[in-house]
Amino acid sequence: MRGGISYWLSEHPAIVGFRWGADQLWLATWPSLIVSLSLFAVLAVSLHFLLNLLGRSRPVPLGPIPALHSLAVAAVSAIIFVGTLLSTAAEIRDTRWSWRRLHMASPLHWLLCFPVGTRPSGRVFFWSYAFYLSRYLHLPRALFAVLRRRRRPVARVAAQCALVAMPFLWLEFSQSFQVLAILAASLAHVLVFGYRFWICAAAARGDGAAPPPATVVMGCQVGLLWCNVACHVGVLVLHFGGRRSGGCSGIGAWAFNSVLNAGLLWIFLDCYAHYREKRWRRKAVGCDDDCGSTRHWRRRRGRRAPSKGEDKGAKDRY
Repeated sequence: MRGGISYWLSEHPAIVGFRWGADQLWLATWPSLIVSLSLFAVLAVSLHFLLNLLGRSRPVPLGPIPALHSLAVAAVSAIIFVGTLLSTAAEIRDTRWSWRRLHMASPLHWLLCFPVGTRPSGRVFFWSYAFYLSRYLHLPRALFAVLRRRRRPVARVAAQCALVAMPFLWLEFSQSFQVLAILAASLAHVLVFGYRFWICAAAARGDGAAPPPATVVMGCQVGLLWCNVACHVGVLVLHFGGRRSGGCSGIGAWAFNSVLNAGLLWIFLDCYAHYREKRWRRKAVGCDDDCGSTRHWRRRRGRRAPSKGEDKGAKDRY
């Protein structure tokens, strides 16, 4: 069984012989990226202004759509994580013999700093392309935020567009440290979207038990943030202070990605400040789970958990 999974996720000819380029690959050109993201942004912003024009302040019911979306993203992310992990191990095994002449001391060195001139082909770039395509699967989350009348919908749309553009740059310029970024992001997506599916499914069943606190999602986001910061520092150290004279591949794209990450960090900190404010006021803590009718109730001494009837009223209010 293990051999079969390893073959299909790391040794299949389509994976080993993958080459990034415009030929026979979906959304692999600059025009396709720009057009697709522009159309998505226009759709999301138009939907937001249409709801404002209609005077709609209440959330739009989405039914099981957010739960099914979370399940799909979690499943795809799990496949990408396992495939990237197996392909990375196979790539290290097959190329380790050449590291001595490139002054690469360890697998971590290779993961953080691709040699200059690295071509976007082979196993790890296949999964980088799969990760890039999977980012389009995340775009409906911004539409859910608009329909559920969440805070700062335009910022959410911009964040989703930036998260699609970043893996495109990884592929286009063979950017260093992308393997670690894919592993960390895909694992976080499995946990976060699996959690979101669970709470949406619990709400659909009318489960009276309180779900785990919203810090599960926030904790994954904080962990992913610190992982990205550590990887950025590692790339800087190896590019400017390492023994290799040639530096790291894709350092220009890395600099542009750093600017995008700074913008995403600002959006995250704004969301985190809002989340902490709600906890400080001891209100019902809402997790940004796209399942807008789901609220997480914190038990306090002398206060009982809401009954099913009261919880239904809370859903209608929010």
